[in-house]
Amino acid sequence: MKILTSLLALPLTLGLLFGLALSPIAHAEKNPWLDYYDIEKVEYPKTLDPQISGLSALKDGSIALTTISGDVVLYQPKNKTWTTFATGLDQPLGIVQDSKNSFVVMQKPELTRLVDKNNDGKADLYQTLYNGFGMTGNYHEFAFGPVVDSKGNYYISLNIASNFNGINQYIRGEYSDMCPPEDQMRQWHDFKKWMAGYRKQVTRMFSCVPFRGWVMKISPDGSAEPYASGFRSPAGMHIDPLDKLWVTDNQGDWIGTSPLHQINQGDFAGHPASLHWLKGWKIKHKDVTTNDLLNIRKPSAGLFPQGELANSPTQPLSTIKPELFGLPEGELIIGDMNINNLIRFLPDPIEGVMQGTLIPFISGDELGIGNFRLDFSSDGSLWIGKVHLGWAGDEGLLKITKKPNDIFIVNKVKLLPDGFEIRFNNALTNVPTEINITRHGYHYHAKYGSEKVGLQKVKVKNIHLDKDKKSIKVITEKLITGQLYTLTLNDVNDNKNQPLMGKVLRYNVNKLLQSTEFKGANTHD
Repeated sequence: MKILTSLLALPLTLGLLFGLALSPIAHAEKNPWLDYYDIEKVEYPKTLDPQISGLSALKDGSIALTTISGDVVLYQPKNKTWTTFATGLDQPLGIVQDSKNSFVVMQKPELTRLVDKNNDGKADLYQTLYNGFGMTGNYHEFAFGPVVDSKGNYYISLNIASNFNGINQYIRGEYSDMCPPEDQMRQWHDFKKWMAGYRKQVTRMFSCVPFRGWVMKISPDGSAEPYASGFRSPAGMHIDPLDKLWVTDNQGDWIGTSPLHQINQGDFAGHPASLHWLKGWKIKHKDVTTNDLLNIRKPSAGLFPQGELANSPTQPLSTIKPELFGLPEGELIIGDMNINNLIRFLPDPIEGVMQGTLIPFISGDELGIGNFRLDFSSDGSLWIGKVHLGWAGDEGLLKITKKPNDIFIVNKVKLLPDGFEIRFNNALTNVPTEINITRHGYHYHAKYGSEKVGLQKVKVKNIHLDKDKKSIKVITEKLITGQLYTLTLNDVNDNKNQPLMGKVLRYNVNKLLQSTEFKGANTHD
């Protein structure tokens, strides 16, 4: 079970494990987010697996959950009852309601419809909707989803395999002739020999059966098509109200830092292992160079600096009416496995190119880590399912509700030809005087992750407060594409002297508002 988190998390540091024991006794400061949101840990039955791998808020007010041990459980918040709808699933990692009496669940080997035919509250029919993807038995071949668009199409994402082991004797699907020989890949059962020698002949991650590293689109009748490629560990998926598909991925080889993607059909997100299954592609993964990929890779909409904002981002979720949860509609909220904050994404597409700003949101020990699956119920409550599997993460079910207190936040960040416009939900008292800006890029290479490349300060030339005092224009030196701009707002309060909640804005610049663009140090090796 512990192996699942390799796609989601990096090892915990000793400081995280023992920091509390080594710190002097002190009175903890109150978490400022608790002035605006109530975070409730739902009492969970000891008879159920507390590791929640899928979550969906239903129209009748109940919450459908999958557990990592293979159950589908329904929780009714009104009377606090728990019922088991289905059992015996294989590592389910997502659930959606299909009808009043049925759900669709993504198991490790298949997309499955679960139907209660006799209305007794338990599934009688386990129907395979789609299992046309390959499996080698490699521990890292997880399957995420489903999410559903307005036409009833399902989308799932398929992990690629890891060279910490190879493949099993029996596999499902065609074996790629661009991978090392099958016999060699089975040598990992002699683990010492594998780690000492054979492993070095295999790329860090690999896709030797279809369609590993792809997002697949499955129609309501079960017919499927490869939709987009280039993924490594795409643990989070979401379809927004405009039918846009959003996918998070995890830092690793070919991924300098964890990204957020807005995905359209035919997109390539950056990891080359999946290209073995692209029609007409002829370059073996082990022979791929960065130059082979630059012209086909779609830039990420957002970037999570590793260890600062996120380590292993999970599911995106569209915001709802502000009176219900306090945020503007049209944003995303995103979870993370390793860092105890949620994250906002404020999109700012320019000429069809998606980009925007990531801002830290609700955080603290009360939230905790392991925030894997998220959904809003109709009353505006945010439900979060947690998972850990003995690694970084947590377990259990959270309910977050908005308090009546007015919160001061950034409402919008818009790129200008010569800087940024930042709009707030409340009026300011003064022109801010301490806005610090830096920019940097990341390497695009086969190595694992990337340091910040070309990190430098950006000169702020002027800050202008608009007449309504709800918007500032920050004029900077020349902007550069391929850069993550970090804007830190140090002294911003509203006209009620409330502090700004979410002071660090990270805008990923893919496209400028001018025809002449200077490309910066988002570099390749």
